Amino acid sequence: MQNLIEKFKELYGAEGEIRQYFAPGRVNLIGEHTDYNGGHVFPCALTIGTYGVVRSRQDRKIQFYSVNFEKLGVIETSLDDLVPSKAAGWTNYPKGVMWAFEKRGFKLPYGLDILIYGDIPNGSGLSSSASLEVLTGLILKDTYGFDVSMVDIALIGQDSENNFNGCNCGIMDQFASAMGKKDNAIFLDTNTLEYEYAPVVLEDAKIVITNSKVKHSLVDSAYNDRRNECEQALKELQQVVDIKTLGDLNEEEFEAHKDAIKDEIRQKRAKHAVYENQRAIRAVEALKAGEIKTFGELMNASHVSLRDDYEVSCEEIDILVDLAWKIPGVIGSRITGGGFGGCTVSIVKNDAVDTFIDSIGKAYREKVGHDAEFYVVEIGDGGHVI
Repeated sequence: MQNLIEKFKELYGAEGEIRQYFAPGRVNLIGEHTDYNGGHVFPCALTIGTYGVVRSRQDRKIQFYSVNFEKLGVIETSLDDLVPSKAAGWTNYPKGVMWAFEKRGFKLPYGLDILIYGDIPNGSGLSSSASLEVLTGLILKDTYGFDVSMVDIALIGQDSENNFNGCNCGIMDQFASAMGKKDNAIFLDTNTLEYEYAPVVLEDAKIVITNSKVKHSLVDSAYNDRRNECEQALKELQQVVDIKTLGDLNEEEFEAHKDAIKDEIRQKRAKHAVYENQRAIRAVEALKAGEIKTFGELMNASHVSLRDDYEVSCEEIDILVDLAWKIPGVIGSRITGGGFGGCTVSIVKNDAVDTFIDSIGKAYREKVGHDAEFYVVEIGDGGHVI
């Protein structure tokens, strides 16, 4: 943090009140692509995320600088120019949050000098964009004294990503970043936003994230296609059964009515949404009961469904998961995040972690031709003022 403050002073000068903020990335343990289908998710905030150093200005100017993109230098814009543009690059994310606040009637009276640093690997699927959005919301709340809750900040972040940046994501990523709690995952009903914290007690095991180093961009990927396919399938099901979301169905009800969906691909997409929601519910029950083996089996089943029915995995991710499943001491392993690359999440017995990293690292390099990265992660708190 001290290094970031020094860099801030070097760029913008040392005068005035300089404030610091943090918002975490997230990993989703189970419940993938259910958050825009009215289902349940089970993410946790990480101790890696995005840091912000900020000072108020006297004028309407906003100056952005990212330590991660030093070559871009200071990017200057204005509160009177909150429109998305390709040239704005990464600053479209904080600008989108400012736009979404203003749209809700929160006027931003003066500009800001902002320095950003993130230690979430880029393109890893650990929600660097949601982390940046929640960080920006927190900065605006604290700087201008806006009366908004952390749940509001999550919703505003989602709105900005949907309607400013054009990615039709659900609420999970922003909610996890805003509302995370140390050593707990969040069991969230995305349909009602009712949630509870569930302690993640793994006793003699760790959460290991493996980065395939295959980058994805959800805006440019088939993410929006999947959402459209699910929406179409829902409309077809609504002709024969009284539901508001796919998350309203259990497996038996889906099987009884699935023929209303006239396209085989859409049927597979809807099946994943329904079955994955039920897996998430059962997984949380298993965790509460201390049945970690069952939790792991549900994680594995989740991956198979994401690979075969939702088709959001890729060759490199499948290699990582297949390798993990063969290692004694791996309780469960699956793709996590939006898909099309990114990371896997695995629960690994403590005495198998070194073997896991060593053997998968070697085999993956041989099969794919580049290295994977491994993070043994801890569950941290949500966005906060430092």
